[in-house]
Amino acid sequence: MSVQIDSLDRKILAALQEDAARSLDEIARIVGSSKTPVWTRIRKLKEAGVIGRQTVLLDAEKLGFEACFFVLIRTSEHEADWQRKFLAALRARPEVLEAHRLAGEIDYILKVRVPNARAYDAFYQALISEVKIYNVTALLSMEEIKSSPLLPLEAAP
Repeated sequence: MSVQIDSLDRKILAALQEDAARSLDEIARIVGSSKTPVWTRIRKLKEAGVIGRQTVLLDAEKLGFEACFFVLIRTSEHEADWQRKFLAALRARPEVLEAHRLAGEIDYILKVRVPNARAYDAFYQALISEVKIYNVTALLSMEEIKSSPLLPLEAAP
């Protein structure tokens, strides 16, 4: 289902992306509108699924999750039962922040956040005990150069 988004909607979404804790009055002031139309648009964007759940961003390193691994997974299994077990295993692991199915030589890539290499090994051992995996390559991120949950709304179609 395609949703029609106009320039006011984009301004509202940009303001919410920057800080979802802003008051309705503040968002209305930022986008140059009044409170009621902004509230109505936000409600419609939520109903359409454009706006999902709201959360806060935490600093992983300050909370002790200092190691970020990108895990490349190749599998020789492509049956529905294997995929169901694999996806259930990923969803059950809070260390997995992101999981993507890929086109090309690598089947899946995971973003895994853990306190250290020993914790990654525990994650790895648990995963391979739950599902058969042909090949796993873990890449340790040495430095996060850029990370943003903000979508480039100005460049949207």
